Amino acid sequence: MTNTMKSIHILLIEDNEGDIVLTKEALLDCKIVNTISLVRDGWEAIQYLEKIELFSESQTPDIIFLDINLPKMDGHQVLNRIKLNHHIKKVPVVIITTSLSERDKLNSYSDIVTSFITKPIEEFDLLKAFSAIESFGLNIVQLPLKSISHEA
Repeated sequence: MTNTMKSIHILLIEDNEGDIVLTKEALLDCKIVNTISLVRDGWEAIQYLEKIELFSESQTPDIIFLDINLPKMDGHQVLNRIKLNHHIKKVPVVIITTSLSERDKLNSYSDIVTSFITKPIEEFDLLKAFSAIESFGLNIVQLPLKSISHEA
């Protein structure tokens, strides 16, 4: 069976430089074919997703990787805005966070999150997590075509 994977556009919403580097390396190592856009706080994420100001020409992502603990607006506030916007609310959201809070998990799933992943300490464990996302979420789950997902 040939594994032909389409290129996907990932929006990474993360403020920690070490986690940004680690996430990009893990995505490369598990061979997820992608383009990554990066924003570093919750307000910048909203501007990107709603195509405001500097992000007026931004590309709608195929999947969003979102940290909960962000400056300016936290991840739950970002999720609430996503949920209210019919142009982006169908984009899968994966929470990738250091939070071990049950409340964060419950709130995230009630706020339309597709998956909740607690950041492992070891790079190898993060690689395994992204490989699982690749195998399940990106190869098996069918995302809507961009031309359809942008219709009003």
